[in-house]
Amino acid sequence: MKATMTVITAIILIAIFVLFSSMFTVNEGSHALVLRLGKLQVNPKTKKAIVYGPGLHFKTPFITSVSHFDTRLQNLSDDASPKRVLTEEQKYVLVDYFAKWRIDDLPLYYKRTLDNSTRANILLKQKINDELRALFGERTISEVVSGERSDIMAKLQDDANASAKSLGIKVTDVRIQGIELPKEVQDSVFQRMSTQREQVATNLRAQGKASAEQIQATADAQVTIDLATTKAKAQAMRAEGDKEAANIYTQAYAKDPKFYRFYKSLLSYQNAFANHAHTTMILDPKSDFFKYFNLIQ
Repeated sequence: MKATMTVITAIILIAIFVLFSSMFTVNEGSHALVLRLGKLQVNPKTKKAIVYGPGLHFKTPFITSVSHFDTRLQNLSDDASPKRVLTEEQKYVLVDYFAKWRIDDLPLYYKRTLDNSTRANILLKQKINDELRALFGERTISEVVSGERSDIMAKLQDDANASAKSLGIKVTDVRIQGIELPKEVQDSVFQRMSTQREQVATNLRAQGKASAEQIQATADAQVTIDLATTKAKAQAMRAEGDKEAANIYTQAYAKDPKFYRFYKSLLSYQNAFANHAHTTMILDPKSDFFKYFNLIQ
């Protein structure tokens, strides 16, 4: 009886051990692959490796093993020192960057990295460094420092993501944290940039001066044209007025010639004596100038 209980107990313990050996749990944010005798377990229908998501799963005990993978967003671990990258001008710059990535194709990731995250970081870093050198090699220092950093980061992410597909990795972001010049090239680069900006300023000032002179010349020409036009109109109006006055005088003279001659004589007297208080005139009283004056007396 005691031997029977011992056997039953042993069987129960073995069953419990086998049961627990057949079970495995995948935590949230992780996925798992099951290896049967060192080879990935595949789905017989699709012939693709089975990827186990978070939860409780079962496997064949003793001949299978489970590899767990963190499928959350990862940071690319990089060296502490910035990378020395050569630009189009054959000048070195120090580039500091970081990248975000996650596992996109778990079976392919396992085959390429052999379940080694350090190896994955090294391979991904090599690909990003190669793309970084290629992009910086097509641009000058001024372009990478001032104007095209966002374009470089976008292109770097696209190229790195395309290259990382062979590792089963998806690169979600690449950011350039800093671009610095080595001390040996800072002075020459700054001097060249200053010279270029001075040339641009000189060109702008020359263009502004030329534009100002052109505007001034145009304004002077327009003023001359306007003055000539105005004078021509004034002369035409004056001529028209003189003509109209002559017509009026002619009509008035035709209506009463005697009165007209008398009126003109009075105007002559007024013009002759109005502003000449200290002027002496010697005239013959019987001359035609005093003809109407003598009549008034």
